[in-house]
Amino acid sequence: MNEPNANYDEPWKEAISDYFQPFCGFFFPQVHDLIDWSKPPQSLDKELQQITASSDVGSRYADKLFQVWLRDNQEVWVLIHTEVQSQEESDFSKRMYIYNYRAFDLYQRPVISLAILGDERLNWRPSSYGYAFGGCEVNLKFPIIKLLDYEPAWENLEQSDNPFAIIVMAHLKTKSTTGKPQERERWKWNIVRGLYEKGYERGEIIKLFQVIDRMMTLPRELAQSFEQRLNRYEEERTMPLLSNMELRGMEKGTRQNARESVIIVLRSRFGEVPTELTESINNIEDLSLLKQLLERAVTVSSLGEFQQFITVE
Repeated sequence: MNEPNANYDEPWKEAISDYFQPFCGFFFPQVHDLIDWSKPPQSLDKELQQITASSDVGSRYADKLFQVWLRDNQEVWVLIHTEVQSQEESDFSKRMYIYNYRAFDLYQRPVISLAILGDERLNWRPSSYGYAFGGCEVNLKFPIIKLLDYEPAWENLEQSDNPFAIIVMAHLKTKSTTGKPQERERWKWNIVRGLYEKGYERGEIIKLFQVIDRMMTLPRELAQSFEQRLNRYEEERTMPLLSNMELRGMEKGTRQNARESVIIVLRSRFGEVPTELTESINNIEDLSLLKQLLERAVTVSSLGEFQQFITVE
Protein backbone atom coordinates (compact mmCIF):
# COMPACT_ATOMS: atom_id res chain seq x y z
CA MET A 1 0.00 0.00 0.00
CA ASN A 2 1.74 3.14 -1.23
CA GLU A 3 1.55 5.96 1.30
CA PRO A 4 1.53 9.50 -0.15
CA ASN A 5 3.80 12.08 1.43
CA ALA A 6 2.18 14.09 4.20
CA ASN A 7 1.50 17.73 3.40
CA TYR A 8 2.24 20.18 6.22
CA ASP A 9 3.14 23.53 4.70
CA GLU A 10 0.02 24.27 2.64
CA PRO A 11 -2.52 23.34 5.36
CA TRP A 12 -0.69 25.45 7.94
CA LYS A 13 -0.50 28.45 5.63
CA GLU A 14 -4.20 28.19 4.79
CA ALA A 15 -5.15 27.79 8.43
CA ILE A 16 -3.11 30.80 9.53
CA SER A 17 -4.70 32.88 6.77
CA ASP A 18 -8.23 31.82 7.73
CA TYR A 19 -7.78 31.92 11.51
CA PHE A 20 -5.09 34.47 12.23
CA GLN A 21 -6.72 35.83 15.40
CA PRO A 22 -7.28 32.34 16.92
CA PHE A 23 -3.71 31.50 15.86
CA CYS A 24 -2.31 34.39 17.93
CA GLY A 25 -4.66 33.67 20.82
CA PHE A 26 -3.76 29.99 20.96
CA PHE A 27 0.01 30.15 20.51
CA PHE A 28 1.08 33.74 21.29
CA PRO A 29 -1.38 35.43 23.71
CA GLN A 30 1.09 38.24 24.45
CA VAL A 31 1.08 39.20 20.77
CA HIS A 32 -2.70 38.73 20.58
CA ASP A 33 -3.23 41.26 23.37
CA LEU A 34 -1.20 43.93 21.55
CA ILE A 35 -3.45 43.96 18.50
CA ASP A 36 -6.62 45.95 17.87
CA TRP A 37 -8.74 43.20 16.32
CA SER A 38 -11.52 45.63 15.40
CA LYS A 39 -9.26 46.62 12.50
CA PRO A 40 -8.90 43.60 10.18
CA PRO A 41 -5.32 42.38 9.72
CA GLN A 42 -3.99 42.65 6.18
CA SER A 43 -2.21 39.64 4.68
CA LEU A 44 0.89 40.75 2.78
CA ASP A 45 1.63 37.79 0.53
CA LYS A 46 2.97 39.89 -2.34
CA GLU A 47 5.28 41.78 -0.02
CA LEU A 48 6.46 38.49 1.47
CA GLN A 49 7.38 37.30 -2.01
CA GLN A 50 9.60 40.36 -2.33
CA ILE A 51 11.23 39.51 1.00
CA THR A 52 11.87 35.85 0.19
CA ALA A 53 12.39 35.96 -3.58
CA SER A 54 16.18 36.23 -3.61
CA SER A 55 16.82 34.33 -0.39
CA ASP A 56 19.58 31.71 -0.48
CA VAL A 57 18.08 29.86 2.46
CA GLY A 58 15.20 28.34 0.51
CA SER A 59 11.49 29.01 0.18
CA ARG A 60 8.89 27.90 2.72
CA TYR A 61 5.24 27.85 1.75
CA ALA A 62 4.08 28.28 5.34
CA ASP A 63 5.59 31.75 5.73
CA LYS A 64 2.98 34.46 6.37
CA LEU A 65 3.26 38.20 6.81
CA PHE A 66 0.49 40.41 8.23
CA GLN A 67 -0.03 44.09 8.80
CA VAL A 68 -1.88 44.80 12.06
CA TRP A 69 -2.74 47.77 14.23
CA LEU A 70 -2.13 48.25 17.94
CA ARG A 71 -4.71 48.78 20.67
CA ASP A 72 -3.44 52.25 21.67
CA ASN A 73 -5.01 53.97 18.61
CA GLN A 74 -1.66 55.22 17.41
CA GLU A 75 -0.78 55.28 13.73
CA VAL A 76 1.59 52.34 14.16
CA TRP A 77 1.91 49.15 12.17
CA VAL A 78 3.28 45.88 13.45
CA LEU A 79 4.27 43.31 10.84
CA ILE A 80 4.00 39.76 12.10
CA HIS A 81 6.05 37.17 10.30
CA THR A 82 4.99 33.60 11.13
CA GLU A 83 6.98 30.45 10.47
CA VAL A 84 5.90 26.82 10.44
CA GLN A 85 8.88 24.49 10.32
CA SER A 86 8.08 20.80 9.81
CA GLN A 87 11.66 19.56 9.50
CA GLU A 88 14.78 20.45 11.42
CA GLU A 89 16.89 22.97 9.50
CA SER A 90 20.38 24.11 10.45
CA ASP A 91 19.92 27.60 8.94
CA PHE A 92 16.48 28.20 10.44
CA SER A 93 17.53 30.94 12.89
CA LYS A 94 19.53 32.67 10.19
CA ARG A 95 16.51 32.63 7.89
CA MET A 96 14.30 34.10 10.62
CA TYR A 97 16.83 36.92 11.01
CA ILE A 98 17.10 37.55 7.25
CA TYR A 99 13.34 37.71 6.75
CA ASN A 100 12.94 39.93 9.81
CA TYR A 101 15.36 42.61 8.65
CA ARG A 102 14.09 42.45 5.08
CA ALA A 103 10.55 43.05 6.32
CA PHE A 104 11.80 45.95 8.44
CA ASP A 105 13.68 47.39 5.48
CA LEU A 106 10.55 47.16 3.32
CA TYR A 107 8.29 49.12 5.69
CA GLN A 108 10.59 50.71 8.27
CA ARG A 109 8.26 49.33 10.94
CA PRO A 110 8.79 46.98 13.91
CA VAL A 111 8.57 43.33 12.93
CA ILE A 112 7.51 40.51 15.24
CA SER A 113 8.87 37.14 14.08
CA LEU A 114 7.09 34.05 15.37
CA ALA A 115 8.03 30.39 14.87
CA ILE A 116 6.01 27.18 15.06
CA LEU A 117 8.37 24.20 15.23
CA GLY A 118 6.66 21.08 13.95
CA ASP A 119 9.65 18.74 13.76
CA GLU A 120 10.21 15.55 15.78
CA ARG A 121 13.37 16.46 17.71
CA LEU A 122 12.32 17.52 21.19
CA ASN A 123 15.50 19.43 22.06
CA TRP A 124 15.74 21.42 18.81
CA ARG A 125 14.48 24.86 19.83
CA PRO A 126 16.16 27.65 17.84
CA SER A 127 15.01 31.02 19.19
CA SER A 128 17.75 33.50 18.35
CA TYR A 129 20.35 34.50 15.80
CA GLY A 130 23.24 36.89 16.13
CA TYR A 131 26.92 37.60 15.76
CA ALA A 132 29.53 39.96 17.17
CA PHE A 133 32.66 41.13 15.44
CA GLY A 134 34.96 44.12 15.83
CA GLY A 135 32.80 45.75 18.47
CA CYS A 136 29.63 45.37 16.36
CA GLU A 137 26.91 43.12 17.76
CA VAL A 138 23.66 41.99 16.11
CA ASN A 139 21.04 39.79 17.75
CA LEU A 140 17.43 38.68 17.13
CA LYS A 141 15.38 36.72 19.65
CA PHE A 142 12.00 35.36 18.59
CA PRO A 143 9.22 33.44 20.37
CA ILE A 144 8.81 29.78 19.43
CA ILE A 145 6.15 27.14 19.92
CA LYS A 146 7.16 23.46 19.92
CA LEU A 147 4.23 21.32 18.82
CA LEU A 148 5.63 18.25 20.58
CA ASP A 149 5.02 20.04 23.89
CA TYR A 150 1.26 19.62 23.34
CA GLU A 151 1.35 15.81 23.31
CA PRO A 152 1.22 15.43 27.12
CA ALA A 153 -1.81 17.77 27.18
CA TRP A 154 -3.83 15.87 24.55
CA GLU A 155 -7.05 16.06 26.58
CA ASN A 156 -6.78 19.84 26.69
CA LEU A 157 -6.50 19.88 22.91
CA GLU A 158 -9.61 17.72 22.58
CA GLN A 159 -11.58 20.04 24.87
CA SER A 160 -10.44 23.31 23.27
CA ASP A 161 -12.73 25.15 20.87
CA ASN A 162 -9.81 26.91 19.17
CA PRO A 163 -9.37 25.60 15.61
CA PHE A 164 -5.62 25.39 16.13
CA ALA A 165 -6.11 22.75 18.81
CA ILE A 166 -7.53 20.56 16.04
CA ILE A 167 -4.72 21.48 13.64
CA VAL A 168 -2.09 20.65 16.27
CA MET A 169 -3.73 17.24 16.82
CA ALA A 170 -3.74 16.58 13.08
CA HIS A 171 -0.09 17.61 12.78
CA LEU A 172 1.09 15.47 15.70
CA LYS A 173 -0.81 12.37 14.59
CA THR A 174 0.33 12.78 11.00
CA LYS A 175 3.92 12.77 12.26
CA SER A 176 3.48 9.84 14.64
CA THR A 177 1.73 7.64 12.05
CA THR A 178 4.30 7.91 9.27
CA GLY A 179 4.46 4.46 7.72
CA LYS A 180 1.31 3.39 9.62
CA PRO A 181 -1.59 4.20 7.26
CA GLN A 182 -4.25 2.20 9.12
CA GLU A 183 -3.41 3.96 12.38
CA ARG A 184 -3.42 7.34 10.63
CA GLU A 185 -6.85 6.59 9.17
CA ARG A 186 -8.18 5.87 12.69
CA TRP A 187 -6.79 9.10 14.10
CA LYS A 188 -8.03 11.08 11.12
CA TRP A 189 -11.51 9.73 11.72
CA ASN A 190 -11.40 10.65 15.42
CA ILE A 191 -10.27 14.20 14.64
CA VAL A 192 -12.77 14.77 11.82
CA ARG A 193 -15.64 13.39 13.89
CA GLY A 194 -14.64 15.84 16.60
CA LEU A 195 -15.47 18.70 14.22
CA TYR A 196 -19.12 17.63 14.28
CA GLU A 197 -19.20 16.92 18.00
CA LYS A 198 -17.83 20.36 18.84
CA GLY A 199 -20.80 21.92 17.05
CA TYR A 200 -18.90 23.94 14.45
CA GLU A 201 -20.91 25.72 11.79
CA ARG A 202 -21.07 24.15 8.36
CA GLY A 203 -18.55 26.52 6.76
CA GLU A 204 -16.04 26.00 9.57
CA ILE A 205 -16.32 22.22 9.31
CA ILE A 206 -15.58 22.39 5.59
CA LYS A 207 -12.53 24.63 6.02
CA LEU A 208 -11.08 22.59 8.88
CA PHE A 209 -11.84 19.31 7.14
CA GLN A 210 -9.84 20.49 4.11
CA VAL A 211 -6.87 21.33 6.34
CA ILE A 212 -7.01 17.91 8.03
CA ASP A 213 -7.59 16.06 4.77
CA ARG A 214 -4.61 17.65 3.01
CA MET A 215 -2.31 17.08 5.98
CA MET A 216 -3.33 13.54 6.99
CA THR A 217 -2.83 11.97 3.56
CA LEU A 218 -3.89 8.35 3.06
CA PRO A 219 -3.29 5.71 0.38
CA ARG A 220 -6.05 5.61 -2.22
CA GLU A 221 -7.78 2.54 -0.81
CA LEU A 222 -7.96 3.95 2.71
CA ALA A 223 -8.93 7.39 1.42
CA GLN A 224 -11.89 5.84 -0.40
CA SER A 225 -13.03 3.84 2.62
CA PHE A 226 -12.64 6.95 4.80
CA GLU A 227 -14.85 8.93 2.42
CA GLN A 228 -17.50 6.20 2.50
CA ARG A 229 -17.40 6.13 6.29
CA LEU A 230 -17.81 9.90 6.44
CA ASN A 231 -20.77 9.76 4.06
CA ARG A 232 -22.49 7.14 6.23
CA TYR A 233 -21.83 9.21 9.34
CA GLU A 234 -23.40 12.28 7.74
CA GLU A 235 -26.42 10.29 6.63
CA GLU A 236 -26.91 8.99 10.16
CA ARG A 237 -26.87 12.55 11.45
CA THR A 238 -29.52 13.45 8.83
CA MET A 239 -27.72 16.74 8.23
CA PRO A 240 -25.08 16.25 5.52
CA LEU A 241 -22.46 18.98 5.65
CA LEU A 242 -19.81 17.87 3.20
CA SER A 243 -20.29 16.83 -0.38
CA ASN A 244 -17.66 15.48 -2.73
CA MET A 245 -18.86 17.84 -5.44
CA GLU A 246 -18.55 20.85 -3.17
CA LEU A 247 -15.08 19.97 -1.91
CA ARG A 248 -13.80 19.17 -5.38
CA GLY A 249 -15.27 22.41 -6.67
CA MET A 250 -13.36 24.36 -4.03
CA GLU A 251 -10.13 22.57 -4.90
CA LYS A 252 -10.72 23.23 -8.60
CA GLY A 253 -11.25 26.94 -7.90
CA THR A 254 -8.04 27.14 -5.86
CA ARG A 255 -6.00 25.57 -8.65
CA GLN A 256 -7.54 27.83 -11.28
CA ASN A 257 -6.80 30.94 -9.21
CA ALA A 258 -3.19 29.77 -8.85
CA ARG A 259 -2.85 29.27 -12.61
CA GLU A 260 -4.28 32.71 -13.34
CA SER A 261 -1.91 34.32 -10.82
CA VAL A 262 1.12 32.79 -12.55
CA ILE A 263 -0.02 34.00 -15.96
CA ILE A 264 -0.84 37.50 -14.67
CA VAL A 265 2.63 37.89 -13.13
CA LEU A 266 4.34 36.69 -16.32
CA ARG A 267 2.24 39.03 -18.46
CA SER A 268 2.92 42.03 -16.22
CA ARG A 269 6.67 41.39 -16.32
CA PHE A 270 7.27 40.21 -19.90
CA GLY A 271 4.21 41.24 -21.92
CA GLU A 272 2.31 38.73 -24.03
CA VAL A 273 2.64 35.12 -22.83
CA PRO A 274 2.88 32.52 -25.66
CA THR A 275 -0.21 30.36 -26.11
CA GLU A 276 1.82 27.16 -25.66
CA LEU A 277 3.14 28.34 -22.31
CA THR A 278 -0.34 29.40 -21.16
CA GLU A 279 -1.70 25.99 -22.09
CA SER A 280 1.12 24.26 -20.20
CA ILE A 281 0.31 26.25 -17.06
CA ASN A 282 -3.42 25.60 -17.39
CA ASN A 283 -2.78 21.85 -17.62
CA ILE A 284 -0.98 21.69 -14.27
CA GLU A 285 -3.05 20.09 -11.50
CA ASP A 286 -0.44 19.99 -8.71
CA LEU A 287 -1.22 22.96 -6.44
CA SER A 288 2.20 22.91 -4.76
CA LEU A 289 3.89 23.06 -8.17
CA LEU A 290 1.69 26.00 -9.16
CA LYS A 291 2.81 27.86 -6.04
CA GLN A 292 6.45 27.16 -6.93
CA LEU A 293 5.77 28.50 -10.42
CA LEU A 294 4.31 31.68 -8.95
CA GLU A 295 7.52 32.28 -7.02
CA ARG A 296 9.54 31.59 -10.18
CA ALA A 297 7.38 33.99 -12.17
CA VAL A 298 8.38 36.75 -9.76
CA THR A 299 12.11 36.04 -9.89
CA VAL A 300 13.04 34.71 -13.36
CA SER A 301 14.77 37.04 -15.81
CA SER A 302 12.94 35.88 -18.95
CA LEU A 303 10.06 33.80 -20.28
CA GLY A 304 12.62 31.37 -21.67
CA GLU A 305 14.06 30.76 -18.21
CA PHE A 306 10.54 30.20 -16.87
CA GLN A 307 9.76 27.76 -19.69
CA GLN A 308 12.90 25.78 -18.86
CA PHE A 309 11.74 25.40 -15.26
CA ILE A 310 8.37 23.99 -16.41
CA THR A 311 10.13 21.61 -18.78
CA VAL A 312 12.38 20.31 -15.97
CA GLU A 313 9.40 19.82 -13.68
